[in-house]
Amino acid sequence: MIHYSLVCAKGHTFESWFQNSAAFDKQAKRGLIECPVCGDTKIEKALMAPTLAGTKKRARPSVPAPAAEAPAAPETPAPVAMVSPEEREFRAKLKELRDHLTKNADNVGRKFPDEARKMHYGETEHRSIYGEASPQEAKELHEEGIEFHPLPVLPDERN
Repeated sequence: MIHYSLVCAKGHTFESWFQNSAAFDKQAKRGLIECPVCGDTKIEKALMAPTLAGTKKRARPSVPAPAAEAPAAPETPAPVAMVSPEEREFRAKLKELRDHLTKNADNVGRKFPDEARKMHYGETEHRSIYGEASPQEAKELHEEGIEFHPLPVLPDERN
């Protein structure tokens, strides 16, 4: 994971994490990164001061040596992030939106593309639905002019 300070064309600054530099470039080119203040999608990396290791030694609390045990299996590192209050609020709103949609709409599962088409072409009455569609099915729905939106996906609630 890589952390960037970002700036929109209107000068608002914010921070975000990306899997790697290429992921940022790809998302920025497609207009998928949005300023949380004004919604602008013309985003660039802001200048960042590098973090330098200090030369002064800091006192560390002494930790007793562990008793002789079998060596522990190496842990797999997991992606982590510090979240600002604004991002926590945004996450809460996304969760609220997702919960509202799933509570008040019919889950049609893998039949989503067919059900969306039936409603679009007037074969069935319009209602709120959600379900699953492959990227190809979503592309076809879009090309037919059928309006739909992906459900917001949130990482595990423990994070």
